[in-house]
Amino acid sequence: MKIIETLISGLNVGVIYAMIALGYTMVYGIAKLLNFAHGDIIMVGGYTVCVFCAMNASPAFFAVAVLASVAVCILLGVTVERVAYRPLRGASPLAVLITAIGVSYLLQSLAQICFGSAPKYVAVPDLGKVTLGALSIKVSTLITLAASVVVMVALSVFVKYSKTGRAMIAVSEDRDAAKLMGINVNSIITVTFAIGSALAALAGVFYLLQSPYINNTFGAMPGIKAFVAAVFGGIGSIPGAMVGGILLGILEIFGKAYISSQVADAIVFAVLIVVLLVKPTGLFGKNIQEKV
Repeated sequence: MKIIETLISGLNVGVIYAMIALGYTMVYGIAKLLNFAHGDIIMVGGYTVCVFCAMNASPAFFAVAVLASVAVCILLGVTVERVAYRPLRGASPLAVLITAIGVSYLLQSLAQICFGSAPKYVAVPDLGKVTLGALSIKVSTLITLAASVVVMVALSVFVKYSKTGRAMIAVSEDRDAAKLMGINVNSIITVTFAIGSALAALAGVFYLLQSPYINNTFGAMPGIKAFVAAVFGGIGSIPGAMVGGILLGILEIFGKAYISSQVADAIVFAVLIVVLLVKPTGLFGKNIQEKV
């Protein structure tokens, strides 16, 4: 029974990592940049929920807080893309990477100025537990698992079948050819940032349902672990981000339960090193041969 509970906890954490990793992998696959400020968008979404829950802690109003968090994160993600990244389109990858790190620290510093550095309790509603025989599962865990599956399936269908999704694939494959076909590359990249930011907001909400405390570095470690998940699955691959996040979450929770909670994070990053050594493109990544 303990193994089943541990597996459910691992899936719970894993789908959260997967949602964050989807933001990383979509932005990298389409815009070819690593948005290391992605984790801090999670933090901004978490503080938005914190502010709204301080007004009203009822479950009904919590839905309003979630929608507000998604809206704020989308606006922030689009603004960051427009102000910080678009002017660097065509610049060296190092310049973009340094800018992303700078945006990350800027958001953390602004959050510290506004809310302080001490952890704040977020009055998320207690949804109770469901008992199935000897197995007891939090309702928030079931909501997280169900909502994550719905979001991931919806995203996959959107990318595969919608006009905008097919345009995303075209931009990812060949940006110049996409321009010749009449696709507005800047608009597609903006939409990608908006989707990734919305997923980050939802991931922040699900994190708060499991541990209702937040500070200005709230999204830093989940963001880094989600990046590991994206690399593990094959950065640029949407199925890879999903599978990588779930596998990494399960590995982390089993490491905490059966080895040591102190070395669980070390196990996660050891996986990154092993993957980069054995299969640098990840589980679902493709080797791209450049013609000269």
